[in-house]
This record gives sequence, structure tokens and C-alpha cells, in this order.
Amino acid sequence: MKRRICILGSTGSIGTQTLEVIAEHSDLFEAYVLTANTQADLLIKQAKEYKPQSVVIADESKYEYVREALSEEPIQVYAGAEALCQVVQMEPVDVVLTALVGFSGLRPTISAIKAGKPIALANKETLVVAGELVTSLCLEHKVPLLPVDSEHSAIFQSLMGEQSPVEKLILTASGGPFRTFTLDQLRTVTPAQALKHPNWDMGAKITIDSASMMNKGFEVIEARWLFDVTPERIQVVVHPQSILHSAVQFEDGAVKGQMGMPDMRVPIQLALSYPYRLKSSFPRIDWWDLKDLTFEKPDPEKFRCLQMAYEAIRRGGNAACIVNAANEVVNLAFRQERCSFLQMADIIEKTLEKMPHQEKPTLQDYLDCDRESRRVAEDMIKKHK
Repeated sequence: MKRRICILGSTGSIGTQTLEVIAEHSDLFEAYVLTANTQADLLIKQAKEYKPQSVVIADESKYEYVREALSEEPIQVYAGAEALCQVVQMEPVDVVLTALVGFSGLRPTISAIKAGKPIALANKETLVVAGELVTSLCLEHKVPLLPVDSEHSAIFQSLMGEQSPVEKLILTASGGPFRTFTLDQLRTVTPAQALKHPNWDMGAKITIDSASMMNKGFEVIEARWLFDVTPERIQVVVHPQSILHSAVQFEDGAVKGQMGMPDMRVPIQLALSYPYRLKSSFPRIDWWDLKDLTFEKPDPEKFRCLQMAYEAIRRGGNAACIVNAANEVVNLAFRQERCSFLQMADIIEKTLEKMPHQEKPTLQDYLDCDRESRRVAEDMIKKHK
């Protein structure tokens, strides 16, 4: 019987690649629900091709447009943020793949967990913002949380069958487009430069996060919750070739890692098919063409966002929620040329210092903290101008 997949964020980079995986294995998977934030035209195109049972356009102003375009299709059309929380609970849904960008993925993911749906997690902010709450809910409702990020999937695969204690998790990072830039050069980089990632084809927001290494900081936080390790046991290693996707070091000194071409369809497919591996047509490593694999320490002065992520873990509570909210604000501001590349880290740090700390936040506390942190960060951007 086919696994029916609900894709939260089907029009984004991860969502479109998930649909490619489903198309390659149409005998095993079915796109049951597709959702988009604002990309109505692409959602309509996907719906006509994959014939889901339901679609959701989060932007309610585009509901009539989508509904009319799909009026001759046997597809239910919904709109709004609340609809995202409802469709994930549909009884026939077998797996919810969360590929929404940023904080918007939190509530629908929690809703799916409470409905007992297995989660294929591509929205790292869900664990960044509310890792303790989300992981406790997964335990309470006995819901598997399968990582889609290539790095966390690599660690997950390296731990398969292992019962020995973990000494260290090794998270690899490409270093982004500015790995070799000096601090002076970083003062004048443009959004266009930052959006040219050397290895991965990703959405704009995550590509900027990769350039600032905030994305890697978020992955450190995500790994802390996924694998229940302290931040001191998570090491970030810059690996420009993106062939070793991450590794695990055990207490005897042995290291197991997962290698492959930089292709997100591989971890997506594993998350959908687990515990089985499926044959694929995706590119393979050409070992004779693989010249060098190099590894470097990340520069803490150039990439302060990475250090702020570690600080957020140490503080706990709502600290990571504050960092994430401020980062979403400055990320957009940088893309809109309202703040500079290096100012992003300054504003995130000041927002973290200005916001009150909460040790044991509830979901409502997270929602309130996110909203207020965004306001504080936005005010700072206006003052910087």
C-alpha cells in the first residue's frame, strides 16, 4: 500500500525535490496533501500533476484564485495558517514532511505530532525554537522524528545499529560562499553574492543562513535535541566539498560517517522509506574524479552567528527562540539591503541580550517571544539605518 505524504511547503526547494522522489517511486508514495505559503501558481501546477486529495494556500488572499484554478479537479482547497494545522491530522496521512521555512513550521508540526503522524523534519527551526517541547511531545505520542537535513540524516545513518556511547557528533559545513573572505571583505558583500552557494541549490532564506553560518548554528541546536547530546560534544568542521555529510565519533576513537553527492533527494527518500533503502537514479560519487577532501576550523570572528547558536543552547529556555526570530528578521533585511552582512550578527546578539529570559516556556510563550523578538530586531534595523 502506498504511503500517503503530506508535504508542508511543497513549492520550496525541499518540497519540489520531495515530489521528484515521489514521482520516481509512484508505486510506493502518494502526494496526499500539498501546501504553499504564497506561490499559488506553482501549487496549482503541482496539484494538477500530482492529484493530491487536498491543497492549502497559507496566503488567504489567494484562496479564490487557487480554488477557481482547481475547480475542475477532485481536490479540496483550503487556506490560512489554521488549515495547515488541520490537514496534517487527516486520518489517511501516513507521513508529514515539514519543509516550511522558519518559525511557521512549529505549530503544524506540533499538530501532526499530537495526531500521531510520523515526522520527516526538514524545518530545523521547529527544534531550534522549541526542541525540548517538541521532543517531549514525540515521546509522549510515540511519534518518530526522522531528520531530512543531510547532516542529521548522515548522523542518523551512522548511528544505525550502534549501541555504543557517542563521544562526539561531527557536523560538516561547506563554509558557504564567503569561506575564504577576510573580515574587511565581508563588510561590503551583497545579497547577490551571498545567494550563490557553491554546492547546494536551496531557497533564499537558508542560502543566506548558510553564508552567515547561522544555518550551521541551527543545525547544532537541532542535533542537540535529535540525538540528546550536550553542545560540547558537537563539533562543526568546514568541509568545502560537501561529500562527507557528517559523522559520529565513538568512545573507542572510531569514526563513522556518511558520504555521497550533495543531493537532498537522498536524505528525503530515506526519511520517507525508512527503515528501508530504495534504489534511485540520483548521481553517484565518481571516485576517480574526487581529487581532495579537506577539513578546516570555522572562523569564530567572521562567523559569529555560529557562536551565538552555542550560546543559545547554553542559556536554554527561550534563548534559541529569540535568536531564530531575530535571524529571520535580519535575514530578510539583508536580502532587502536594509542592513549589512555583518550587522546581522550584531542585531541578533543585541536582541538576545534585550529580551527577557524564560526558563520553561510553553507553546504560547514561544509564540509571544517570537513576536516580541521580531519587533525588537526590526526596531534595531531602523536605528542602524
